[in-house]
Amino acid sequence: MNPVAFTIFGIDIRWYGVLISIAVVIGTLLALREARRKGVNEDTLIDFLLFAIPAAIIGARLYYVIFSWNSYKNNPLEILNLRGGGLAIHGAVIAGVIVALIFPNKRNISFWLIGDIVAPSLILGQAIGRWGNYANQEAYGRPTDLPWAIVVDGVKVHPTFLYESIWNLIVFFFLIWYSRKKQKVDGEVFLLYIILYSVGRFFIEGLRIDSLMLGPIRVAQLISLTSILIGLLIIYRLRKQTTI
Repeated sequence: MNPVAFTIFGIDIRWYGVLISIAVVIGTLLALREARRKGVNEDTLIDFLLFAIPAAIIGARLYYVIFSWNSYKNNPLEILNLRGGGLAIHGAVIAGVIVALIFPNKRNISFWLIGDIVAPSLILGQAIGRWGNYANQEAYGRPTDLPWAIVVDGVKVHPTFLYESIWNLIVFFFLIWYSRKKQKVDGEVFLLYIILYSVGRFFIEGLRIDSLMLGPIRVAQLISLTSILIGLLIIYRLRKQTTI
């Protein structure tokens, strides 16, 4: 697939950027609907997103660069080239959480409530954004002879971007259902997003050949396991607090 979607005034616009932009727009509209449903002022949410979205992009890039430093140390200006890919969702989530921890102090709104509102948007955006990896011919897996394999450089490989996109869509629909039918305390939807995404990412990451590494350890798998354990512990504590 050609990674360039179209050209304007001699500037190539890549599918990667187009899909991320679409994900941001759809995610914002969905989050605004969730804010209305939960009784949160839309202007408050927009103000939060104006800080969170740029921070998430910066965080995603910094995270990727830190764990791929050998690719950038001799050409630091390449760090600014986002058009060719190189964004890590874990960095985006970490940056977004930092903003969400600071923002409520100024607007008298719960961190957990903000997290619940944006969680479905995050996972849906990830499902859309993964197709940018397909356009860039990246984030694919080991060689395979499975009938749904894709061909990269003449080799049939696992379409791990597709696996994650499908898993993210499943999690998205589950979170929407859970938030309307089963949620008991603020924060559960956000924490379930973290837990369920991490479960899928852990197994899918094992198929990839381009994982960010920390020595012999796949960073995404380490972060996923840690996130699952912490998420389960916090849900337990939040529910326990409501029964005291």
